[in-house]
Amino acid sequence: MNQTQPGNDPRIPDAIRHPILWIVVLAITAAVIAALVLTVSDDVRADQRQDALAPFYAPPTPLPPGQPGDIIRTEPLGVTVPGGRALRVLYRSEDFRGRPTVSSGMVFIPRGPAPAGGRPVVSWAHGTVGLAPQCAPTRIANPIGNLPWVSEMLARGWVVTATDYAGLGTPGRNGYLIAGDEGHDVINAVRAARALPGARASTRWVSWGHSQGGHAALAAGDMAASYAPELNLVAIAAAAPAADLQGLLALQWNQSASWVIGADVVGTWPQAYPELDRDAVLSANGQNHWQGILGQCIVGSAITAIVRQDLLGQDFFRMNPWDQPQWRARFAENTPRPTPRGVPLLIAQSITDEVVLPRTTATIIRRWCRVGTAMSTLWVNDVSHNTTAMVVGPSVVQWIDGRLTGAPAPDNCSSPTPVPPLAG
Repeated sequence: MNQTQPGNDPRIPDAIRHPILWIVVLAITAAVIAALVLTVSDDVRADQRQDALAPFYAPPTPLPPGQPGDIIRTEPLGVTVPGGRALRVLYRSEDFRGRPTVSSGMVFIPRGPAPAGGRPVVSWAHGTVGLAPQCAPTRIANPIGNLPWVSEMLARGWVVTATDYAGLGTPGRNGYLIAGDEGHDVINAVRAARALPGARASTRWVSWGHSQGGHAALAAGDMAASYAPELNLVAIAAAAPAADLQGLLALQWNQSASWVIGADVVGTWPQAYPELDRDAVLSANGQNHWQGILGQCIVGSAITAIVRQDLLGQDFFRMNPWDQPQWRARFAENTPRPTPRGVPLLIAQSITDEVVLPRTTATIIRRWCRVGTAMSTLWVNDVSHNTTAMVVGPSVVQWIDGRLTGAPAPDNCSSPTPVPPLAG
């Protein structure tokens, strides 16, 4: 009878008998298990963090009487900011119809004594981050990670506010790209800063935003004189602003970015405008998936990363929403108007932006210059949409400093744009 020597059983593959391969397999298995444990642990910690934060964002019910900009509560933001201190705030605001809302936000206050006239305020408006509560900038783990220019502003003695927008992190309807909602939140953040003990915020302020926040900053500038006559708007700055809504829809309605931006619009606008019918403009896939997209946050450099892979390449909309009369009327209503004469404006744009396409910004520049808007422009290259405000931030700080110190603003309206405006 043939006997098999120990360790040489032909039924056992060599790969399994080999001790080094066993070590490799065990190491890979351990690494995978460790990664899963770390991921689960991170998710648990994130959930615990949101649970701990949630009570701050719950306003009193019913909301007591008050005025836009009134502070409901504050607490330390819990981050170190060179040159100042940071607060998380909950404050009163209003929607576009004048109904009370509640917004959260951040306020950064410089160290040291304030000048005799008080500190100027820069009111920052953030770009698209997603609409789930945990997406609000004040609720993320590193709330100042995308604001590297804040310390520069604090060093110059400016107060900086940063609204989350009502309905993002707080209860109630979100006003994504609704000019009246966003503009009110940007302005009322200034009023809230002025109400904070120790801030010594003056009436002079600057509106500054990126992407969705560029839309908000322009909207706030347009309504500032009538909505907040007690404040003195000194200047407006917008990076990659979502300003030419008609042009953006024409170029992006059947592109991958529509899965994110389109979902936020169809998820919020019918609540503000009940006559709007989602199904009139959505594809079958859009109808099936828009609600799931609303529960995600936009993180990283790819704005479409939250979209499932099997949806890429398929249209979110079945038609350009601008071509549907009821939707077109609301898009036109929420398209920012030329900023007030006498208020300096800076528009910054990357010519490689794949979300707010540079030709739409060139269109706004041409259109507004033709009606007499004095405008400074800043064009950059090889900069992604998500990083535009961070890259141009130091230049924006210098430009704002010039406006606050009374220097005349450059007017680039006579200079050609590096990309052509859209026709029509």
